[in-house]
Amino acid sequence: MSETEKLTLPVVDLARANDDFRKVLWTGDKTQLVLMAIPEGGEIGGEVHEGHDQLLYFVAGSGVARIGETECKIADGDVSIVPSGVFHNFRNTGSGMLKLFTTYSPPEHERGTEHATKSDAEADE
Repeated sequence: MSETEKLTLPVVDLARANDDFRKVLWTGDKTQLVLMAIPEGGEIGGEVHEGHDQLLYFVAGSGVARIGETECKIADGDVSIVPSGVFHNFRNTGSGMLKLFTTYSPPEHERGTEHATKSDAEADE
């Protein structure tokens, strides 16, 4: 799938339909929109983005967010805010996929990046 040229999208529907670990949907000069799906028992993986703020909008499933030293439950309808330089990880603790869309400011991934699984993403790093 190539990135979209559309500037208005049904992003919640697209995120709920997505089964890929990571799919870059749109990249601008200062922001990027990415779909993600975390399998049951899986996680995004602990990381720190230097120079990038990230917002994660959960649209299906449930899990646990760790942002800095704080852990909390996450579910459909929640948003997590990750400031630049802060350690974070998101784990799927529910049944079924944890689905979300996320924004990076500025962009974090190459335009058009797609990873079907977390293993694919790690192999690409």
